[in-house]
Amino acid sequence: MFALALIGGAAHAAPQPATTGLPVGVQQRIESAIKAEMARDKIPGLSIAVAVDGVVRWANGYGMADLENSVPARATTSYRLASVSKPITATAVMQLVEAGKLDLDAPIQRYAPAFPQKPWPITARQLLSHLSGIRHYEEENEQATTKHYPTLVAALDMFKNDPLRHQPGTQYLYSTFGYTLLGVALEAAAGMPYADYVRTHVFLPAGMQTIRVDEVAAIIPHRAQGYLKLPGGRLVNSALSDTSFKVPGGGLCGTVLDLARFAIAFQAGKLVRPATVEQMCTPHPVSLRRARAGDDIGYGMGWDIVIHDGERQPFHAGNQQRVTNLLFTRPHRRVVVAMMSNLEDAPLTVALARQISDLALEGK
Repeated sequence: MFALALIGGAAHAAPQPATTGLPVGVQQRIESAIKAEMARDKIPGLSIAVAVDGVVRWANGYGMADLENSVPARATTSYRLASVSKPITATAVMQLVEAGKLDLDAPIQRYAPAFPQKPWPITARQLLSHLSGIRHYEEENEQATTKHYPTLVAALDMFKNDPLRHQPGTQYLYSTFGYTLLGVALEAAAGMPYADYVRTHVFLPAGMQTIRVDEVAAIIPHRAQGYLKLPGGRLVNSALSDTSFKVPGGGLCGTVLDLARFAIAFQAGKLVRPATVEQMCTPHPVSLRRARAGDDIGYGMGWDIVIHDGERQPFHAGNQQRVTNLLFTRPHRRVVVAMMSNLEDAPLTVALARQISDLALEGK
């Protein structure tokens, strides 16, 4: 029954019109890979966009965005970005650095005086690369909180008085809370709210048409419902979660088309200078670690970096209530793959995205 639902959703999904499409044979092979992954892991709905040479060449949706109401997933389905929000925030921060409005190496309290002094100074550079020592979630109910925070400064209350886990700059510790602090600093440096700044300086220049701050109470067109798979494979609705405490690090929502357009503009140097792109996509030595697949992985500024067969491939994954996402890029081959699904902990892997990118390159 579930397999039939996936096939039915795919049959009714409308591909996003593109100026130049991928060859039909390539599309079919990509679709086969996607459908196999969805069937194997019971992914209710998935949307994908593939860009080659700076153009979205193909986009589509598969399965169901809303199982209860039989709404097919499409390229225009809106999902939470989860942690794929981080490269967007990092880009906005680096714009302010380029403009001389934010010093990467100044104590963060210069821009965020509401954050208490710690035994060691913390800088924006360390926050961007998850080297600040600020903790990540430590209790399950933190990520699933339903408390609404009216401002990013107010959201600092969740972690600002906790001790650092290590001296900044000495260890890698992934921290979404660190990106909340970055958002506070961004607002002070920019002289405007986070949402207003990224809308004007990132979303509009990149041609991102539907991206916005995720709000639980808002009516957001084409928003996907979210699901969790229980032991044994039964699907249930995702838990409620208000992401207002982490907008810069996991509180945006949009479509795969938005993500693809962001990556295109970023890699083309339209949002920050090419030298800044290079800086952001260079892994910090402290963050280098070994992946299970044997690839070198490190974190730059807002991007995970995998080195595969000598090729540097920046990407970012996202996983929270309602969604699992992946934005994968191959700058030197000018390929972008954006995938968004409405299943928590879905295996949207770099290996799958790389396979899709290889197929797209065959269709050039």
